[in-house]
Amino acid sequence: MARFETTGELQWNTPAAPVIRRSHRSPWFRWTLGAMGAVIALIIYAFAASAWPSALIVRFLFESEAGRVKRALQKHSPEGVLSILNQHYCSGDQDAVLDVYFPSTASQSSARLPTLIWTHGGGWLSGHRDDVTPYLQAIAAEGYTVISLDYSLAPRHTYPTPIHQVNAALAYIQQHANRLHVDADRIVMAGDSAGAQITSQIAALTTNPAYASDCGMTSAIRPGQLRGVVLYCGIYDTPMLIKNAELTPSPLLRWGTATIVWAYTGSRNDNSLALQQMSTIRHVTPDFPPAFISGGNSDALTNDQSRPLAAKLQTLGVEVATLFYPQEHAPALGHEYQFNLDNDDGMRALAHMLAFLQRHTAQ
Repeated sequence: MARFETTGELQWNTPAAPVIRRSHRSPWFRWTLGAMGAVIALIIYAFAASAWPSALIVRFLFESEAGRVKRALQKHSPEGVLSILNQHYCSGDQDAVLDVYFPSTASQSSARLPTLIWTHGGGWLSGHRDDVTPYLQAIAAEGYTVISLDYSLAPRHTYPTPIHQVNAALAYIQQHANRLHVDADRIVMAGDSAGAQITSQIAALTTNPAYASDCGMTSAIRPGQLRGVVLYCGIYDTPMLIKNAELTPSPLLRWGTATIVWAYTGSRNDNSLALQQMSTIRHVTPDFPPAFISGGNSDALTNDQSRPLAAKLQTLGVEVATLFYPQEHAPALGHEYQFNLDNDDGMRALAHMLAFLQRHTAQ
């Protein structure tokens, strides 16, 4: 806008013309920004469209922890335990492999021993049969044959693949009982975390024919052969697991829970048939075998999953031995606390489990 200046004569002071600045950013820079945006969009799409990206992250985290646990257990590996390794229990299935541990005295006498069959955890998408080998050897040293199973992992293989594989393992173990030092009439099945879920489901299938029929399966063993189950830190009510995860303030826990369920069931449907069948708390009967159930006091699965299953079985009249800790117990015991044999609580859990095995596999 023009203005007057009093300098003795009238003058116009015109405003300067606007300066137009041109961007020095090259087309290459703009292309790079666009490409980065496209990559981010593709990543977001990939995580939303497939369980694989999230599952691989969860698997890495779980395997890192499993490695730490395995290293800590090495010092507890006992002497006098022999092994039969890398046994393929289902022809043509590269994932269907088991390892066998037994005291050296059994080899000398060709004895058939009461047998503990362990199914590992790992959220159905990680884990390996040798993750806790020293722990299983410590059990074998007490006079048992201990068999550790591998099964196919999610998301490459989804439910009910592991259930069929574990059932096939039971058939294989009976067929080779003499060579593997197995007393097929004194079997206890065990598992931790996701392995506890699989174990509980096999036990329910074995003792509930209607449920087995609904799942399209026939149990490879008779109810009388299954002397008991050992369930550590497991999942037995998957809809409740999802519901409680959605209520947690932890976004990491919500994401992790959604990932493992999606990866294993192959679906995001909270009412899928797989989720209903996996929830063994809904399918147990008075014929369910005696159970040893435990979980740590700082593991959310203890109050949400382990305690309710124990209560349900007790209501049905099933013999249940539990090892739970008060909330104020110190140190706080997290998920899979039982594998820490460097503290009193881990050793206590092992002793309680061995007492359960002795009680239910004695001749």
